[in-house]
Amino acid sequence: MTRSGQEYLAALRDGREVWLDGERVGDVTAHPAFRSAAASFARLYELAAEPALRPVLTQGGVHRAYAVPRSYEDLVARRLAYKAGAEAGYGFLGRTPDYMASGAAGFAALPAAFGAEDSDFDGGENALAFHRRLAEADLHCAFTLTDPASGTGEDDLRIRAVEERDDGIVVRGAKSVGTGAVFADEILVGTIEPLAADDAEHALSFSVPVATPGLKLISRSSYEQRARSVFDQPLSSRYDENDALLVCEDVFVPWERVLTYRSPAATAAMWWRTPAYLHLTHQSATRFWTKLEFLTGLAILVVRSHGTQDVPAVTQAVGRLLGAVAQAKAFVLAAEASWEEVDGGRGGVRPGQEISFAQRIMAGELYPRVVQDIKLLAGGALIQLPASGRDLLHPELGTLVHRWFRTPAEPAEDRIKLLKLAWDALGSEFAGRHEQYERFYQGAPHVYLTMQTRAGAADACEALARACLDGYDLGTSR
Repeated sequence: MTRSGQEYLAALRDGREVWLDGERVGDVTAHPAFRSAAASFARLYELAAEPALRPVLTQGGVHRAYAVPRSYEDLVARRLAYKAGAEAGYGFLGRTPDYMASGAAGFAALPAAFGAEDSDFDGGENALAFHRRLAEADLHCAFTLTDPASGTGEDDLRIRAVEERDDGIVVRGAKSVGTGAVFADEILVGTIEPLAADDAEHALSFSVPVATPGLKLISRSSYEQRARSVFDQPLSSRYDENDALLVCEDVFVPWERVLTYRSPAATAAMWWRTPAYLHLTHQSATRFWTKLEFLTGLAILVVRSHGTQDVPAVTQAVGRLLGAVAQAKAFVLAAEASWEEVDGGRGGVRPGQEISFAQRIMAGELYPRVVQDIKLLAGGALIQLPASGRDLLHPELGTLVHRWFRTPAEPAEDRIKLLKLAWDALGSEFAGRHEQYERFYQGAPHVYLTMQTRAGAADACEALARACLDGYDLGTSR
């Protein structure tokens, strides 16, 4: 069953070990570095209670992202659910609960992938239990899949098992990037980059509650905490989902929570053989499309505020932005339309692999260009803004601000509000993080570019070029 926002927030008060600025955070739902973002995640849970959205967001009593899609129509229905969630955060909340929910559904579609010949451990039943646990309790699961550093022996910082017990394993090491981990119920620890065939030591995946003893989250600086007000930083004050380094200091993991163990093959297959990665991309591509819609709408408001909307060069620039939105939308629709069966249909269907991989390439390259184009449209207006909204309220200074920041068509308060939103989205530290984030949203480019090469399209391209070569030789006349 779906849970309420208050139930979600109550679950975060579990004694988890979160560190920020040299201090341990007692309650992430009340701390000024995290409370507004926690409230934003809580509002996502509240959406399912709205009569108009409940049939969109749920299926069989659980969030629709947990349901294994069985048809093209199911993929479309999932996209509508993703879109509703993405619009609630204007595309700036990336690791929302439906993200890993879609990945868990991918695991459940092909549990056989969790057993491999290079290990005696078979995590198929555990993967099914993982999916069931998240769905039935409506949990928010984050993940950490990147090694912060390598090494050997005592200097090895990567996650590995240091002890085997009858009831589980003890793990030690670190992982990044834990986006949204501070706000999650559970955290999935693994690796998305294929490991060497002989690297059994680091070939493990598991999921544990964030409050597990020995598990620590070291947070980066909080943009939310630095924000002066919602008026001055409307996005970073509410939608900073945060990123954290996960450190495991002899964390005990019960066997039933281990998904892969000492198996490089299964540790890669859980992402690349199951449809999990493609389901994740389906969700993230929908969010990306939504984010470009927001940014393009923001650009339109800015040029109208400037009074430049009819200048030919500006009209053309807005047209290019609208084209970028259509491009992002097209990748989502094309991935759905090119759906493929999983395990001969026994595991349902997945979005088209080639289009999904191509979307990751497109998004990482397109986002910086969109941001740059909107900055050019906004011009110097983003630089010279009042320090805060309090300037507008001052009895003496406010008169000057209201006079000199207005335009013939727009009062000063509205114009400043718009431009502060634009700066938070385009030029602030929060904005800079998002530009980098979109470049590496689902792994480093070398990972998904390699997978694109192996996806099958290369064979078709090569065959077409080969057909031309085979059609003539040295003796061929015109």
